Amino acid sequence: MAARAQKAGNGSDPPGASYDPSSPTKLMEGQSFGAKFLSPWSWLPPPHWQKITTIDTHTGGEPLRIIVEGLPDLGPNTSTVLAKRRYFMDNYDHIRTGLLLEPRGHADMYGAVITLSSDPAADFDVFFLNTDGYSPILARAVNLTRTLNINTPAGRIQSWADVVEGEIRETFFRNVPSFIYRPSEQVQVPGLGMVDFDIAFGGAFYAIVDAESLKVDLAVKNYTEIVDLGRKIKAAVVNTFPVEHPSGPELSTLFGVIFTGPPNDRANHSRNVNVFEEGMVDRSSTGTGVSARAALLYARGQLSMNETIRIESIIGSTMTVKVAELCSVGPHRAIVPEVGGQAWIVSQSTSFFDPTDPLIGGFMIR
Repeated sequence: MAARAQKAGNGSDPPGASYDPSSPTKLMEGQSFGAKFLSPWSWLPPPHWQKITTIDTHTGGEPLRIIVEGLPDLGPNTSTVLAKRRYFMDNYDHIRTGLLLEPRGHADMYGAVITLSSDPAADFDVFFLNTDGYSPILARAVNLTRTLNINTPAGRIQSWADVVEGEIRETFFRNVPSFIYRPSEQVQVPGLGMVDFDIAFGGAFYAIVDAESLKVDLAVKNYTEIVDLGRKIKAAVVNTFPVEHPSGPELSTLFGVIFTGPPNDRANHSRNVNVFEEGMVDRSSTGTGVSARAALLYARGQLSMNETIRIESIIGSTMTVKVAELCSVGPHRAIVPEVGGQAWIVSQSTSFFDPTDPLIGGFMIR
């Protein structure tokens, strides 16, 4: 089906002319069929279409789509990253759904909005999008090439890179203070009975559950079962154990359920599988998740100061974490975790939004 768009011809094509792939025009050396097919036109979208340019990356397999051009103004109150996020939520949520849901994205897609900061101590502000809404922080996305101070909805973090002979080997960040919120709790879960868990904060609140207690192997082949368990446990915990962060309601939400288990690679400490929002699964070990786990392990005497451990994801990618400092958050004893990982840029693209498209805001079939 032809796209609804304007077309700039070569000067001799009549209006509505189409390209005939059977044309005897020969391919130039090194020219693809696509280049030959498109060569008669310089296609441009109509000026009234919205255009947003993004860069796609992944950290340990977890995708991230970063908006780099085409973002509308974020309103008059841009003094804080939370104010920017609220304005975006109220006025531009269709951009979130349009970029992250099908047909441009998929059910487990993530996004980031980076803006200049009015805070002189920060290099920039960033807030994060997902297919179900908004995240307080996406620590796995912070993989940068120099030391930067970054304001997120969960607080300020600092990131830097290990560069050897001009190559980035690994990146690190000091996360927000992380702490145990409710240790050694139990909840009744329909179909499962009593489930043991801990609640910890690592930039977001998580219920942390031992997968072996549920007799589930944290392997990709069990993806559907893991999602089902995560959704059931999260619903039960949310209904029974409300969470409250000392900084206010913006962070006072149980973000997900982290299942822990033995590693596939014995050189690693353990495995982390994070089921968050309404059934999304993190392909990475989850930067905020390993931070929450570090707080839990340190409090139980299972992790020492400056001891680095490496934690696997569901696909076998890894992140490192260590306790870099001690502090407090309100009444909670806390740690400052330092997380390490790797990320890769995979593509750059421009998305077009035709106002006549009935699916302009995207859709999701989970």
